[in-house]
Amino acid sequence: MKKCLLLAALLIVTHLNNLQAQALFSGPDTVCVNQPVTLRTNILNAQSYYWGFCSGSENEIPTWVPPIGTNLGNNFGFHMPSNIDIVEDSGSYYGFVLNSETTEFIRLNFGNSLNNVPTVTNFGNLTNGIPINPTSLFILRDTFSKNWFIFISGGFTQATSQLARVDFGHHLNNPGPDIVNFGNYANVLNGPKGIFVAQDASNNWYGYIVNHNTNELIHLDFSFNVSNTPLMASYGNGYNLSFPTDLAAIEDAGNWYLFVTNEGDNTITRLDLGTGFDTASTKINSTKIANGSNSTSFNFRINSPSAISINRDCGNIYAYITDSLSAQLIGIQMSAAVGPYSAVDYNNVGAMNQPSGISSIIREGDNLYGFITNAGDSTLTKIVFQQCTNASIPSFSEVEPPAYSYDTAGVYNVYFVVNQGLPSMQVECKTITVIPPPPMYSNNDTTICQGDTIKLHVVSDEADSIRWTSTYNIDTTYLYRDSVKVYPDYSTGYHVTLYYPFGCILDTTIRVNVINVVADAGPDRWIADGASTIIGGPNTTQNNLYLYQWTPFQYLSDSTIPNPVASPPNDFTYYLTVTTLSGEYQCTAKDTMVIHVNCADLVLPNAFSPASVSPLTNKFGLINKEISKLNYLRVFDRWGVLVFETSDPLQGWDGNFNGKAEPADVYVWEADAFCTSGKEIKKSGNVTLLR
Repeated sequence: MKKCLLLAALLIVTHLNNLQAQALFSGPDTVCVNQPVTLRTNILNAQSYYWGFCSGSENEIPTWVPPIGTNLGNNFGFHMPSNIDIVEDSGSYYGFVLNSETTEFIRLNFGNSLNNVPTVTNFGNLTNGIPINPTSLFILRDTFSKNWFIFISGGFTQATSQLARVDFGHHLNNPGPDIVNFGNYANVLNGPKGIFVAQDASNNWYGYIVNHNTNELIHLDFSFNVSNTPLMASYGNGYNLSFPTDLAAIEDAGNWYLFVTNEGDNTITRLDLGTGFDTASTKINSTKIANGSNSTSFNFRINSPSAISINRDCGNIYAYITDSLSAQLIGIQMSAAVGPYSAVDYNNVGAMNQPSGISSIIREGDNLYGFITNAGDSTLTKIVFQQCTNASIPSFSEVEPPAYSYDTAGVYNVYFVVNQGLPSMQVECKTITVIPPPPMYSNNDTTICQGDTIKLHVVSDEADSIRWTSTYNIDTTYLYRDSVKVYPDYSTGYHVTLYYPFGCILDTTIRVNVINVVADAGPDRWIADGASTIIGGPNTTQNNLYLYQWTPFQYLSDSTIPNPVASPPNDFTYYLTVTTLSGEYQCTAKDTMVIHVNCADLVLPNAFSPASVSPLTNKFGLINKEISKLNYLRVFDRWGVLVFETSDPLQGWDGNFNGKAEPADVYVWEADAFCTSGKEIKKSGNVTLLR
């Protein structure tokens, strides 16, 4: 039963009603799995913001995150507990429990979170002020006096039935609350069950109780001060009550309603009070309600209803009923207090054992908490509507949240609060339906060679439109079609977005991997006639995954390496081809370079050794290749004796004279020759003969 009603709650309800005309934020109704979700606030100057993207929800049909029940054991001093409620005061949470067997009043202090294990204060019977067999309690705060009050009713018979009020003062952590026992005014109480007290628009205080033994509705009148002794009056038993066990109240669209559980016929009765609480008994309408109907009972779900709690969250009204006989928890969802109603069986949650009372359901951030007392084993059950874990970002506390996504199909609750804890606090919830992505067919990631063009495609029959959003090396003529041509020079991801009529937006990226093969033959160059040069530039792709080939291969030290030595006799053009050795795609790159041979000097070695096996070093002669005519090449020993002479540019001295080997020494040479260009060159120098 929802036993706590604050005047501040009325203000919040007013805020919520006003928000129907002006939404706090906007966002999509339907998205696809993994689709980015963007939310935009309409409140830009708030003092605080909180976004819960996967917030716990009481939406029972279907239940996205069902309540988690945990039995907290019997370490709280319970003795056949009959009722419980919880409330927040100054940042701390308190629960209050009645022990029917021992007539005790217990406070549970949860600290700053209902997820904590509470500490216990047993006030006993408060100097015999607690009614015998206490059955119901109701917590309220008078926002004018700022005092907390807890009303308690109890008693087996008319003779033992009483109503009491516990006064805590300004804070519920008061270690010594006072109590006033009003007794049984005019003897109208007879097995009272359930209690509700509230202030109407004229600032007068009223309340209601139901009599289990006589099926009567009892009206309480406190006048202008809730601290007054109430006048009690019976409105009779003409309200479709059948041994009622509890009641809960809710205000909806300016009207008040009581929901009463009946164990006599296993039904729920709705009493329509109208706009105020001083309504004459003849104007109160009563209706038996049920799932999808206003005329039948919940017999198929409820065997013996013991307690009821009712609250509003995220725009809907939710009631929870405990069944003492079957130990089940039943949830009822309604968009309006007058129905229609949808019910769900939660079965036994948190090892309930003859559940006797259920608290208000309180939202703490993205989780909702409630507590159930079990008369069968004197334990406490906690139920939690827990936030889900399917959002890529669970929450955010600034004005504009970042884009996020959901990884699983379902219905998710977005919970948004501005100015939390302040009088200007506003709350709004929005459900987002996440659907599986529609079928979509596209290229897999692919590979091409640099310089090639490839056609990419994305096909989905259900899509309204398609938009390619990449702009690099793409044929922009086809940006709004299902296929497009691309020709990247380096590996690139091409992003495409598909829009569907039901709000889903899909996007995907097709990655085109580019094999970038570079052949760098090096710059064109001049070399001296007979000289050598290393060819191949620094930009050539070089590793063991590539094949290198120079053509033609003549005058190269190795035609299969990136940087061979070239010794061409004349002007020569070389081509370098680089090819991938492995992989599905074979890519090739080519480059060319020219070597110009300059015959501007005579080139001869400065030493030679006749014993060498190399023809390049075992004779002394012209290295030049661009010599068209050699007038002479003469070699003299240190005494001026001519030991070698030739006019053949291809002939060299082998180190012998007159058939005998000349000794190792330094010899003088002189030469006269013509280049192919017609230039005459005369030159002399020394050469060392090595033995």
